[in-house]
Amino acid sequence: MAAEDRPQLYLITPPAPDLDLFPGLLARVLDSTPVSCLRLALASRDEDTIGRAADACRMVAHERDIAIVIENHLKLVERHGLDGVHLSDGARSVRAARKDLGADAIVGAYCAASRHEGMNAGEAGADYVCFGPLGDSALGTGTRAERDLFTWWSDMIEVPVVAEGALTPALVRDLAPVTDFFAIGDEIWSTEDPVAALGALCAAMG
Repeated sequence: MAAEDRPQLYLITPPAPDLDLFPGLLARVLDSTPVSCLRLALASRDEDTIGRAADACRMVAHERDIAIVIENHLKLVERHGLDGVHLSDGARSVRAARKDLGADAIVGAYCAASRHEGMNAGEAGADYVCFGPLGDSALGTGTRAERDLFTWWSDMIEVPVVAEGALTPALVRDLAPVTDFFAIGDEIWSTEDPVAALGALCAAMG
């Protein structure tokens, strides 16, 4: 696959990063291969904890001209100098987020395996739509987003599509021709060597 045709990488943070160690690890990962966007996806509901993580990760990302979005916390985008928001409730909040953040902000939407939800998100103004999981996962309903969905979307819809959730090298190899981005998170952070794990997934793109 030609370099210009390869999907781009979209990195997702761990849910509870150690802020003494994670910025350094994140920097090494981002320096190892080109990444287009970073998503702050934290389990915490503590505003101070999220704010400190947002500031630390923004610094690392913006030093490398990489956009950073935050999952769901719309009001923290401008406060912490982030580039936009990733919404996990499909199309439901896209229009309000676009109105609140303006035309220049990134607004993305996770739409599970629903073509209908994805189309609604795109029509509401989403900059990208995520479908997933791709592999076996006990999260959510466990319904997998099949290759046919990505093939149809890539043929019919101009809004960029992101493949996310339980990715393996084999799935990356299979989906590379029909997705614009791969969103990668736990697939690398759960390993002893995230740089090597990301490299293996990238190599599978061909």
